Amino acid sequence: MYTTDMITRKLEQEITLRLGGKKAIVVLGARQVGKTTLLKSLFSGDRHGVFWLNGDDADTQELMRSVSADRFRALLGNAKTLVVDEAQRIPDIGLKLKILIDQIPSIQIVATGSSSFALANKINEPLTGRKWEYRLHPLSFAELAASKNALYEKRLLPHRLVYGSYPEVVTSSGDEQAIITGLANDYLYKDILTLEGIHKADKLVNLVKALAYQIGSEVSYNELSRLIGLDVKTIEKYITILEQAFIVFRLRSFSRNMRNELKHSRKIYFYDNGIRNAVIRNFSPAELRGDVGSLFENYFIAEMQKKRDNNGDYSQSWFWRTTAQQEIDYIEERDGKLSLFEIKWNQNRKASVPLSFSNNYDNYVYNVVNRENYYEFLQ
Repeated sequence: MYTTDMITRKLEQEITLRLGGKKAIVVLGARQVGKTTLLKSLFSGDRHGVFWLNGDDADTQELMRSVSADRFRALLGNAKTLVVDEAQRIPDIGLKLKILIDQIPSIQIVATGSSSFALANKINEPLTGRKWEYRLHPLSFAELAASKNALYEKRLLPHRLVYGSYPEVVTSSGDEQAIITGLANDYLYKDILTLEGIHKADKLVNLVKALAYQIGSEVSYNELSRLIGLDVKTIEKYITILEQAFIVFRLRSFSRNMRNELKHSRKIYFYDNGIRNAVIRNFSPAELRGDVGSLFENYFIAEMQKKRDNNGDYSQSWFWRTTAQQEIDYIEERDGKLSLFEIKWNQNRKASVPLSFSNNYDNYVYNVVNRENYYEFLQ
């Protein structure tokens, strides 16, 4: 069993190297992935050097209503760091932080946000060139394996496929179902449905359920429109919001050389299997499920996204498919080299590079991923 104290987040070391610089540090991620815990760990030995504000508090919102450098110099005193947790709750936060960065350059500013749709819109343009931005996800295989060992974590794969890897879920053995269900409700009903422009709660919930049933499959906005009863533009808007809230992410189709490649298709995956299963209210053991292959595919591809963000890797990712139904589950490109991944829950299933791909592309490595070797790609 894991404990909170034993888990070290991968980004902590990276952010530590940036502290004391001239740029703000922005940490984005869903609620309850550990942003506040990460910051408390970073500043645990500096109680008097950090001035901490929480954007969820009405007092903080009032304090930040009108920002002046002179007022903040007085408030900060000898503090060298200003932390603004849940910064997206503060109106015009980007402009206000820009004022502080420009006029009090001796202060290190650290801001967190649980929804990039809100924080990015309010912070990115004013802070262009003035920030380092990081994403914090649910716990990765690499982080958990480093906290105990890879073999122990590998044995828990069926558990992760069902309950996911949110910190509280990982450290609360026996209460996983109740915790992840509560988190899913917070996502859908507390955060997203309170946003401006989201008026049809039942439609959004039905959309999330539809996406949950389609992991691993191509997603058609037209089909979702007919199924949910929303126009295509609203479907795309809601999916963008779900993506920016770190619930789902889109994987687009890879296409360069071939006439029969799918060029504008997309698949949609969940950042966390537990959230996906909570949405459809299915917590059956992985070994007894008909969708275990899709769960494993979602898990592996989400883990690859975590690995990329945690390592500051700027590689690109896709899936590949032709009109003749030849396909590759996952592709990453780094420095012009392609890594191909075929994902099979059953380790006895054979796979090979589709002939049409090998005839048209070179400079690639092909990997068959299964439940026996998947961890080799995640560390």
